Amino acid sequence: MIIFGIETSCDETAAAVVESGTREICSVVASSKEFHEKTGGIVPEVAARKQVEFITPVISECFEKYRKEKKFDTLEDCYRGIDAVAVTVGPGLIGSLVVGVEAAKALSLFLNKPLIPVNHLVGHIYGNFVNNTQELLLPAIVLLVSGGHTDLVLMKDHGNFEYLGGTLDDAVGEAYDKVARLLGLSKYLGGAILSKKALECDENTIKGRLPRPMVDQDNFDFSFSGLKTASKRIIELNQYPQEVIAREFEEAVVEVLVKKTIRAARKFNVKTIMLGGGVSANIHLREEVKKEADKLGISTQVPPIRLCTDNAVYIASAAYFNNKSVGYENVEVNPSLGIMDKL
Repeated sequence: MIIFGIETSCDETAAAVVESGTREICSVVASSKEFHEKTGGIVPEVAARKQVEFITPVISECFEKYRKEKKFDTLEDCYRGIDAVAVTVGPGLIGSLVVGVEAAKALSLFLNKPLIPVNHLVGHIYGNFVNNTQELLLPAIVLLVSGGHTDLVLMKDHGNFEYLGGTLDDAVGEAYDKVARLLGLSKYLGGAILSKKALECDENTIKGRLPRPMVDQDNFDFSFSGLKTASKRIIELNQYPQEVIAREFEEAVVEVLVKKTIRAARKFNVKTIMLGGGVSANIHLREEVKKEADKLGISTQVPPIRLCTDNAVYIASAAYFNNKSVGYENVEVNPSLGIMDKL
């Protein structure tokens, strides 16, 4: 089954073609990041306008890539090769989501193919299944970490998830961005920059100065607002280099994420631990999860770096494994969609 996926939940406009949920045939991503950097954050109206500007060229480019990859003579042959269309319906920015959903409806109608709505959060999980030669054994614990979400989920099977816990306040990616801003590293999406700064620190001379929120509590919830506040206080002391504070902050975050994840893996006796979301690109987090999982003989799986951020590849993959096609007239956006919400 070959699925054409569309993703427009925030500031990326993406399209992709995926075969059998695991083989990426082609992918196109356009980002409006440079426009949001000027304002120090995502302006929903600007993001939506850029989605409108990018969506048709992105879809066209993706079809052309697909035609060349499959060596079709014409675009009509290319169209016939698509079995279904998939699209992100939420969560995300409502204006951005509408652009993708309406484009997908039109494409579904034009191609006379089924339309499959996809939960963006579930999509993040399926970055682990694409272009992967390793068999992913279930059940699995999934740590979903991004700018808007921090969730632990038990994946029993495709389409069968159990929510274990999540952040009670700020998402981990939001905390990264806030502390990066406080350190003067970046005004917009500074998490990756903070992590690079942390690598410059040879010795963490303030290890333990920042709290590890809820790390010893017997649950799977998180809280990062207090860690942000504690980081702010240390920064305001003006006594420590940026790289030292960055490293202590990252060590605090990763320690909490890893300990909670490993605790869940033990409790539910899973075979695999998976990561998903933009923060899953963090090298320190990847290394620590693998190190601790290896001690228990549990397999770990992380998406390729390029599939950690928003793309349509994992949307098409999720659609294949959770195939619930509906009439295009019944597909609607849901900007507040949760990972356990039914479509």
